[in-house]
Amino acid sequence: MTTNTPASNTPKFPEQVTGMYVLARALKNIGIETVYGLVGIPITEAAYMIQGQGIRFVGFRHEQQAGMAAATDGFLTKKPGVLMTVSSLGFMNGLTATANATVNCYPMIQISGASDPKMVDMNMGTYEQLDQFNTAKPVVKAAFRCNRAEDIPSAVARAYRAAVSGRPGGVYIDMTTPALGQVMNMEDAEKLLYQPVDMYSPVAPNKEAVDRAVEILTSAKRPAILLGKGAAYAQVDDKIKTLIEKYNIPYLPMSMAKGLMPDAGPLSALSCRSTIMQQADVVMIIGARLNWMLSFGKGKWNPEMKFIQLDVEPQEIDVNVPIAAPVVGDMGLALDAILDKLSTVKMNADPAWLTSLQAETKEKDSKFQARLAANKDAMPMDHWTAIGAIKPIIESNPDIILVNEGANTLDDTRDAVDMSLPRHRIDCATWAIMGMGMGSAIGAAVSTGKQVVAVEGDSAFGFSGMDFSTICRFKLPVTVIILNNGGIYNGVGVPMDQTTDPAPTTLDINARYDKLGEAFGAQTYYVQTPDELTKALTESIASKKPCLINVQLAADSGKESGHIGYLNPAPLQNIKV
Repeated sequence: MTTNTPASNTPKFPEQVTGMYVLARALKNIGIETVYGLVGIPITEAAYMIQGQGIRFVGFRHEQQAGMAAATDGFLTKKPGVLMTVSSLGFMNGLTATANATVNCYPMIQISGASDPKMVDMNMGTYEQLDQFNTAKPVVKAAFRCNRAEDIPSAVARAYRAAVSGRPGGVYIDMTTPALGQVMNMEDAEKLLYQPVDMYSPVAPNKEAVDRAVEILTSAKRPAILLGKGAAYAQVDDKIKTLIEKYNIPYLPMSMAKGLMPDAGPLSALSCRSTIMQQADVVMIIGARLNWMLSFGKGKWNPEMKFIQLDVEPQEIDVNVPIAAPVVGDMGLALDAILDKLSTVKMNADPAWLTSLQAETKEKDSKFQARLAANKDAMPMDHWTAIGAIKPIIESNPDIILVNEGANTLDDTRDAVDMSLPRHRIDCATWAIMGMGMGSAIGAAVSTGKQVVAVEGDSAFGFSGMDFSTICRFKLPVTVIILNNGGIYNGVGVPMDQTTDPAPTTLDINARYDKLGEAFGAQTYYVQTPDELTKALTESIASKKPCLINVQLAADSGKESGHIGYLNPAPLQNIKV
């Protein structure tokens, strides 16, 4: 029989344990291998117990970065990445990443220590009082509150199932101090554990949906396939490859689907985005949303377009535009059914369609290479000069995972660097947030064991830069490249007439970020020419050690990201207030 005693009582080890032990055992029991977090009241002892179970605890400087690492781990492994935080603002810091994971469909579990809910409900002013459970619920896929140690194994198992089932997302567990501090007999604690089965149960689409999709696809004269990060997450690479190559269908990858099929492959329409939108008559969307990144399926899109959409979430169908052929279900099962049906019918695509796209690709790629060449020797360097040096090194080391964030740094690197392997590009994704760089680099390195190169804008690096120390502390094979143009968009912002303060968009063109790397024992470089950058990056990759490269750009390199001029009217100094 379970023995419950006040949380202030000390357990008589080893005969008795606390809820913290139950939590560690529950995580181990469902196969969690890594927990990312930042310790403090009331979870410090729990972190030690997690380590004691052979689970790696990766400690961070900031909870948001720990959460970004957990989310990236989830995306790359299809298992929930686990974040552990303290209560109150520690919880809130982590919740930013968990909300982002939910929007981006990354499986993730946030476990946060929490005040006694009875005191919170009565507004008694207890330590770090916050109703975390109800704060989290609107921005996560599911939420559970553990008031007793007996609740913990069930909450952990259910959180895992919720995180990976259907459309993946972030799940929150409110781990209250009464549950963590509860003392119980070891024998009774072990009896609470059980082995859940069928944590992910794939659901097949119905036959009618598959038949309809194939009928529309085979009727197309100008078909195309649009690949989203959901297709990359699904890890059904061979089935997508078969669909595209066997039936000669051109493909257009979204940012984090780059490499699912080679960006430079013969069927790639990466350089023909506008043409696909304007001229294709049938587009099969695999694991992507028709959201702002795709003009909501309207605007430049062919108004006669027929969309086929493969998605695991029924509520995603008919968002923004009608979908002619929804195929709802597990991605692998859907592709199996579509391929099976296609084997019995014939495609009717116009051969001139693919030929015209290949010709356009060749022409545009030639112009892009000329642009890179024209900036090759620019001094001081601009973004294109630096990326021109980075591009061949990344492309010749395809198994390196590229993490990328910033404004111009994000846009230009995405456009310039071709990927050839799936799930080797991690960026700010659906919300286009900044501040994921160091966390995602750590999550990628820890979960895969592969080398990581993070290409960061100087503003973006500022959100997460202190967690470069985590890269160094865990001796991860991560190289961070900071393109420093001294500001947000660029470093030449002019303040308004009424102030002597710096302009809102300016940072520090003379910042020596390499000195920060030195402080944590990293191999560092300060480079001012493309040759120096080439040498530094080559050496960094070969070292397989934490490295930081500070790339000095011109202050006038870069412009307002996305070219949405009306959001940033210029010159600001002419605006009177």
